[in-house]
Amino acid sequence: MTESLIERRARLLGPNMSTFYDEPVHLVRGQGVHLWDSEGRQYLDCYNNVPHVGHCHPKVVEAICQQAGTLNTHTRYLHEGILDYVEALVATFDAPFDTALMCCTGSEANDVALRMAQALTGKTGVIATDHTYHGNTTAVHQLSQTNPPPGGYWDSVRFVPAPDSYRPLGGVPGMAHAQAFAAKVQEQIDALEAAGHGFSSLILCPFFANEGFPDLPQGWLDPVQAVVRNAGGVIIADEVQPGFGRVGTHFWGHQKIGLKPDIVTMGKPMANGHPVAAVVAPAATMKAFRERFRYFNTFGGNPVSAAAALATLRVVQEEGLQENARVVGEYARDGLRELATRHECIGDVRGSGLFFGAEMVLDRGTKEPATAFTKRVANAMRQRGILLNFLGIHYNVLKIRPPLPFSRDNADQLIETLDQVLAETPLA
Repeated sequence: MTESLIERRARLLGPNMSTFYDEPVHLVRGQGVHLWDSEGRQYLDCYNNVPHVGHCHPKVVEAICQQAGTLNTHTRYLHEGILDYVEALVATFDAPFDTALMCCTGSEANDVALRMAQALTGKTGVIATDHTYHGNTTAVHQLSQTNPPPGGYWDSVRFVPAPDSYRPLGGVPGMAHAQAFAAKVQEQIDALEAAGHGFSSLILCPFFANEGFPDLPQGWLDPVQAVVRNAGGVIIADEVQPGFGRVGTHFWGHQKIGLKPDIVTMGKPMANGHPVAAVVAPAATMKAFRERFRYFNTFGGNPVSAAAALATLRVVQEEGLQENARVVGEYARDGLRELATRHECIGDVRGSGLFFGAEMVLDRGTKEPATAFTKRVANAMRQRGILLNFLGIHYNVLKIRPPLPFSRDNADQLIETLDQVLAETPLA
């Protein structure tokens, strides 16, 4: 069955369609934090952030079905759904965020955010880190050095080294690391101005998720924030991965690190798997964008999408899932730290809420990345019924990012299984 599906995918969807794991999983059902494959095997989902409040949450399913059975149209007709949702969404933000534009994907949201920055500054130069991912439209594809665009990068796009709390830029952690990062941003601002593009925006995930979610204290981005403000630029916070309570201590990643962005984008998890995304900004920013660009998205904010998003937000709030993320995340990280006392391959444990993991190394003294080993561990966990993955600058950080109803019992199963896998998987 698996080989047949892979063959059909290649034939019908085109070649090079990536799958997770050396032996892909054929999923047929999900509920809460669990998934089942075509042979009836159950998996503990420690990876998928899209079903933010759990696979097939009944309140989200009901909201989608009820609205789909009543009306679905677009925003050139009046409907309360999008307004009810945006009111509830912006209430989770600090001032002055009070408006939102809804679209379908995080890629679209980030594409719109870049244009908002252009409308505000009149300039086109963009800076991103060198190990980030912000989507796959033509514009945001330019921001990824891990998946270079055909034909090369636009001259108006520049990169800075990604922050790394385990191997800090300049060799000194804390605020010295922060100042070094800000200095790199300043260098690229100067280069963009010298090239005639001007500096429009710095776009970053405030949790630096794809970079390996380094442990950075609140205020770490203050120096770079000052550099951007002094240059008249705009800060775009991509909250697709850390947003909606996942980091536990705060509802948004930028709140946790103390960043005050000008524009915030979000996507995948906001409607529990229904294709919804948004750009949130102050009213003046939204006005500048609307007057500069004639933008319309047929499906963005349609009544069914708005109903799914509102139901998801209410579940997060009513079921206390942000607090659950904080408590269970701390418990799980304590479990990883205990494993590190017995497994020398764990060089660092980090994360926040239900977004955490461990950096795997060949040698703690040299911090040499154990990239191939980490991949073997992820595949061995899959074989034992635990779905997780890996990322980071060296692709040696176990990435654990389960749906928010994840419990202490689930964490115990994760840690116990990982203990067994680390003991049995050869490092070399």
